[in-house]
Amino acid sequence: MQDPGGTTRRKPGFLETLKAVGASFFGVRGGSAHRHDMARLNPVHVILVGILLAAVFVITLVLIVKTVVG
Repeated sequence: MQDPGGTTRRKPGFLETLKAVGASFFGVRGGSAHRHDMARLNPVHVILVGILLAAVFVITLVLIVKTVVG
Protein backbone atom coordinates (compact mmCIF):
# COMPACT_ATOMS: atom_id res chain seq x y z
CA MET A 1 0.00 0.00 0.00
CA GLN A 2 1.31 3.45 -0.81
CA ASP A 3 0.85 6.77 0.92
CA PRO A 4 -0.08 9.81 -1.13
CA GLY A 5 3.46 10.95 -0.38
CA GLY A 6 4.85 7.92 -2.21
CA THR A 7 6.16 6.04 0.82
CA THR A 8 5.24 2.42 1.36
CA ARG A 9 3.05 1.64 4.39
CA ARG A 10 2.81 -1.79 5.95
CA LYS A 11 -0.30 -3.14 7.61
CA PRO A 12 -0.25 -2.98 11.39
CA GLY A 13 0.45 -6.31 13.04
CA PHE A 14 -1.06 -8.01 16.06
CA LEU A 15 1.30 -6.32 18.52
CA GLU A 16 0.48 -2.85 17.19
CA THR A 17 -3.24 -3.59 17.48
CA LEU A 18 -2.72 -4.96 21.00
CA LYS A 19 -0.76 -1.85 21.97
CA ALA A 20 -3.43 0.50 20.61
CA VAL A 21 -6.33 -1.34 22.26
CA GLY A 22 -4.42 -1.76 25.53
CA ALA A 23 -3.64 1.95 25.69
CA SER A 24 -7.28 2.73 24.98
CA PHE A 25 -8.35 0.33 27.73
CA PHE A 26 -6.46 2.42 30.27
CA GLY A 27 -7.35 5.77 28.70
CA VAL A 28 -3.81 6.85 27.89
CA ARG A 29 -4.24 7.09 24.11
CA GLY A 30 -3.71 10.58 22.71
CA GLY A 31 -6.02 12.13 20.15
CA SER A 32 -3.55 12.16 17.28
CA ALA A 33 -2.51 8.56 17.97
CA HIS A 34 -6.18 7.56 18.05
CA ARG A 35 -6.85 9.18 14.66
CA HIS A 36 -3.73 7.55 13.22
CA ASP A 37 -4.82 4.13 14.49
CA MET A 38 -8.39 4.53 13.25
CA ALA A 39 -7.04 5.12 9.75
CA ARG A 40 -4.78 2.06 9.80
CA LEU A 41 -6.18 -0.65 12.07
CA ASN A 42 -8.63 -3.30 10.93
CA PRO A 43 -11.89 -2.90 12.93
CA VAL A 44 -12.38 -6.67 13.17
CA HIS A 45 -8.92 -7.07 14.74
CA VAL A 46 -9.63 -4.23 17.17
CA ILE A 47 -12.88 -5.90 18.28
CA LEU A 48 -11.23 -9.30 18.71
CA VAL A 49 -8.32 -7.86 20.71
CA GLY A 50 -10.78 -5.86 22.83
CA ILE A 51 -12.75 -9.01 23.66
CA LEU A 52 -9.50 -10.86 24.43
CA LEU A 53 -8.26 -8.11 26.76
CA ALA A 54 -11.64 -7.88 28.50
CA ALA A 55 -11.59 -11.65 29.10
CA VAL A 56 -8.04 -11.49 30.48
CA PHE A 57 -9.09 -8.62 32.76
CA VAL A 58 -12.11 -10.53 34.12
CA ILE A 59 -10.11 -13.75 34.63
CA THR A 60 -7.42 -11.78 36.47
CA LEU A 61 -10.01 -10.21 38.78
CA VAL A 62 -11.59 -13.61 39.48
CA LEU A 63 -8.20 -15.12 40.32
CA ILE A 64 -7.34 -12.22 42.64
CA VAL A 65 -10.67 -12.54 44.46
CA LYS A 66 -10.28 -16.32 44.80
CA THR A 67 -6.77 -15.87 46.18
CA VAL A 68 -7.85 -13.25 48.72
CA VAL A 69 -11.02 -15.05 49.83
CA GLY A 70 -9.76 -18.63 49.69
